[in-house]
Amino acid sequence: MTSQFTELNDRARDVFRIVVESYLDTGMPVGSRTISKSSIVNLSPASIRNVMQDLEELGLLAAPHTSAGRMPTEQGLRLFVDGMMQVAEPSFEERAAIEKQLDNAGPIEAALAATTQALSGLSACAGIVMVPRREPVLRQMSFVRLSDTQVLAVLVGNDGSIENRVLEMSRRVTDSMLVQAGNFITARLSGRSLSQALQALEAEINNERDALDQASSDLVRRGLALWSRDGLDRPVLIVRGQANLLDNDAVADLERVRRLLDELEAMQDIAHLLDSAREAASARIFIGAENKLFSLSGSSVIAAPYRDGEGRVVGVVGVIGPTRLNYARIVPMVDFTAQSLTRLMK
Repeated sequence: MTSQFTELNDRARDVFRIVVESYLDTGMPVGSRTISKSSIVNLSPASIRNVMQDLEELGLLAAPHTSAGRMPTEQGLRLFVDGMMQVAEPSFEERAAIEKQLDNAGPIEAALAATTQALSGLSACAGIVMVPRREPVLRQMSFVRLSDTQVLAVLVGNDGSIENRVLEMSRRVTDSMLVQAGNFITARLSGRSLSQALQALEAEINNERDALDQASSDLVRRGLALWSRDGLDRPVLIVRGQANLLDNDAVADLERVRRLLDELEAMQDIAHLLDSAREAASARIFIGAENKLFSLSGSSVIAAPYRDGEGRVVGVVGVIGPTRLNYARIVPMVDFTAQSLTRLMK
C-alpha cells in the first residue's frame, strides 16, 4: 500500500483525496465536473477524467454502472486511511458526552453499556464493547427457600450489582441452614472474588476449621461454584445502536443492511474480531472484506483496546458501520472512548 502511495504524483493525490472525501461526505460517486470546481485542482474536466481512469486502473477508484462518477474501492479507502487522512480531535461536546456516562455510579457493565450507547449516538454507528472477563467481588450472599430442595441464592457484589440464581439441592434444606450459610459467607468470605471465596471455603473444610455443618457447607459450596463458573461463561460483548444502521442512506441498500444485522447476531464471532485489536497501540480499522465476518455486508469496524490499572488490556471498544464512515472524526473518538474506559478501570 505504501508503494502505491508513492506511485501517485501530486495531481493524482489531489484528485484522489477529493473523490474520497466527497464520497465519505455524501455517499455519492464524484464526477470530473465536481472536481474541476475545486480550488485544489487546476485541471480541465478532460484531464481529471484521465487521472481518474489511471486511479481506477490502480484499483483505487471504481465506476458504478449507473453513474459516470467514481467512488473509492475498499483498497482505495485503505490507502486514504493509512496515508492521507488527517484526523481531528473530538470536540468538547463529544468528549463531555462520553465522559458523562462514566460518572454514573453502578456496575461496571452498566457504565460500559452507557458509554457504548453514547459512542453509538455520536458516530451514528452501532457501538460495541468487550466486557472484561472478571468475577464479582462478594459483599454478601443470602439464600431464600423456594421449596424443600430448591433455593434462591442472592449475590450482592462490591460494585452494587445484584444477581439471583436458583439452586437445586440433593437434600431438604431448612431456614436455619440458609441463615447460617448466608451469615458465614458475609462474615468470612466477603471482599473476595468468587473463585477466591470457594478456595478459602475448601481450605477451611480441609483444615477442619469450618464453622458450618455439612448441609450448610454444601449449600455455600454450590452457590459459589455456580457463580464462579457462570462468570467465566457469561456474554462478553455489548452492542448498542443497531438502529443507527437503518438510516436514509441505507434504504437504497437494504440487503447490505440485512446482512450486517445478521452478522451482528454472531456475538462470539464479533468478539473474536475485536480480540485481534487487543494488541494495537490505538484504534485499528477493518475495512469491508479485510475481515471475513463483515465481508458480505461490506462494513467497517473501528476498534481500540482499553486497559486496567496495571496496564493490561482487558477489553476493546469500537463501532461498526458502512465503509462510508467519517474515519477522520470517528477514529479519534473511538481512541478517546478507549482512554476514558482505561481511566474508569483504574
